[in-house]
Amino acid sequence: MFSLIHFLLSLFLILHLTPQPVTCWRPWPTTQTNLTDTPTDLQFGPSKKFEGSSDFVDLKYHMGPVMTTNITVHIIWYGTWHSSQKRIIREFINSISDDSVPPPSVSGWWKTVQLYTDQTGSNISRTVKIGSEKNDRFYSHGKSLTRLSVQSVIKSFITAKTKPLPITPKNGIYLLLTSPEVYVQDFCQQVCGFHYFTFPSIVGYTLPYAWVGNSAKLCPGVCGYPFAVPTYIPGLKPVKAPNGDIGVEGMISVIAHEIAELVTNPLVNAWYAGKDPIAPVEIADLCEGIYGTGGGGSYTGQMLEGRDGATFNVNGIRRRFLIQWVWNHVVNYCTGPNALDQ
Repeated sequence: MFSLIHFLLSLFLILHLTPQPVTCWRPWPTTQTNLTDTPTDLQFGPSKKFEGSSDFVDLKYHMGPVMTTNITVHIIWYGTWHSSQKRIIREFINSISDDSVPPPSVSGWWKTVQLYTDQTGSNISRTVKIGSEKNDRFYSHGKSLTRLSVQSVIKSFITAKTKPLPITPKNGIYLLLTSPEVYVQDFCQQVCGFHYFTFPSIVGYTLPYAWVGNSAKLCPGVCGYPFAVPTYIPGLKPVKAPNGDIGVEGMISVIAHEIAELVTNPLVNAWYAGKDPIAPVEIADLCEGIYGTGGGGSYTGQMLEGRDGATFNVNGIRRRFLIQWVWNHVVNYCTGPNALDQ
């Protein structure tokens, strides 16, 4: 789960006070709720974030399934979206499997994710494609969503009378994207996005899904960082977004974060660090806030700058993007295709 606000708070403390541990958070049903029943509330469990190489990171495989067959991303566009915004997001997802893009590329970033395997030794699929898409321009569940109503939105589209989303529990990702005027529970305060799986008691199926919000109106300095910066950190300057849309480009890194975690830990019983599955630390959590060589603590790492002054670290099919690195369990380090020591 992506929790950039905690990274920014850590940055502030490092610059102005004393170093403090950073806490990541993810949704999980309360211990009082039976998973076979409809949960009435969700709680957060604390987990630590480690930056850079660490012998203390005990990332293990817990024998659960991972996504080893061609991965299909079904997108729900909730709220008002411009066609230009959709193109940016679609192109990022389509770039994951395109090996023809010059390095450093999105597909090069995905190669680290592909290193993860299931109990048979099969690797995460190299193929990620966009499947079906649905639009919800009229906010069918309102402009304020809870964590549970996010699942209800997904249900409404897999059970729609007209062109329902296909039900693909083994290789499908259901990606709910909310527009800037939509608030999701704990958005901006604790999360910029999260992933989980749907409860059969709500949706009828167990489906891996992720939610990511557009922070352009609510908290661009938090979830749109580093293209926007929070006002409580004086002297910190934003960098130029490569595609000219701070809200959407902030979403891109969160989408990358959630997809990487979802394919390696779709049912929260596969790849994660920590002894407590209620608060797993996943492969993107371990590298939160790291975008290049030397990243960690208050530093994002070495990024790239285009001739137009825009900051990025990977090339897509026709665009450039800035996405965070992920944990490489082979070398026990955060890695990315723009690393200076490759």
